[in-house]
Amino acid sequence: MNEFKDKTVIVTGAASGIGRALSEELSRKGAIVIMADIHRDGLQQAASKLTESGARAETAYLDVTRAEDVQALIDKVISDHGRLDYIFNNAGIAVAGEARDLSLDHWRRVIDVNLWGVIYGTNAAYSAMVKQGFGHIVNTASLAGLVGSPTMIPYSTTKFAVVGLSTSLRAEAEEFGVNVTAVCPGFIQTGIFDAATYIHSRKDDMLAKLPFKPMDVDEAARIILRGVARNKAIIVFPFYGRVLWWLQRLHNSLIKPVARKTVKDFRELRTESKAKGSS
Repeated sequence: MNEFKDKTVIVTGAASGIGRALSEELSRKGAIVIMADIHRDGLQQAASKLTESGARAETAYLDVTRAEDVQALIDKVISDHGRLDYIFNNAGIAVAGEARDLSLDHWRRVIDVNLWGVIYGTNAAYSAMVKQGFGHIVNTASLAGLVGSPTMIPYSTTKFAVVGLSTSLRAEAEEFGVNVTAVCPGFIQTGIFDAATYIHSRKDDMLAKLPFKPMDVDEAARIILRGVARNKAIIVFPFYGRVLWWLQRLHNSLIKPVARKTVKDFRELRTESKAKGSS
C-alpha cells in the first residue's frame, strides 16, 4: 500500500540534497509536496522539474530560524489543504573544524538551523497534528547524532539533540495518533559539503579523507521513506552506520580507533592548511 498517495507533506531544505530527493520521491508516490527552503533559485528549479512532470508540488520561501515564519507556513498549508500529514524537518548546515578554532558565531549558526529549526517545525506541526488526531513528524538527524563526530562538533551536538527530541516526543505523541521518526544517515552525496564552512581545511581534502563512500542521495530518500512508512523510531543507514551504532551501544571504546583516525587525518590537513595561510 502506498502510504504517501494524496498526503499533504512539508519538506524543509527542499532545494537540494536529501530534501530535494525526498520531494521527488514523495511526488512520484502521489503526495502533495510543499517544498520549503531559504534558497529561492534552487527551490524554483527543483519544483519546476516536478511540476513539469505533472507532480503536485508547491514552493515556499522559508527561513527555518524564524519561528513565526515556520508557524505561518504550517498554518497556510492546513488552511489550503485541510490537513498536514507529514513534515520532514530536514534543513541543515555544517561547520568543519576543531573546537579550538571555532567561534561562538559558528556554534550559533549551526544551532539556529539544525536544532532551533527542527524545534520550530516540530512544535508547530505537533500542535496541529494533535488537534487533527493524526500526522507524522520526521526529523533529519545524522549518524553523527548517535556516534560522536570529532571535527564536526557543533553539527554532532545538534544532531544528538534532534535524536533526543524525536525519541522523547514519540512516547508522548503516540496516544494522540502522531508518529515521530529520527533519520540518522551516514555519508550521503548532498550539497551540505559544498555549503559547509571549513576552518583550517578545504572541502576536497576532507572529502578525500572520508572513511566511507557517500551514498547516492536518491537511494537515501527511498530508504528514508520505507522507514517512515513502517513508522520506525530511528532510521539508521547505510550498513556501516548500523554497525558503528551497535558498537557504540555495546561499548564506546570499540569506536575509539575511528574517532582517533578522524582527528589525526584532520590535524594533518589543518597543519598543511595553516602552512599555506588558509583559514
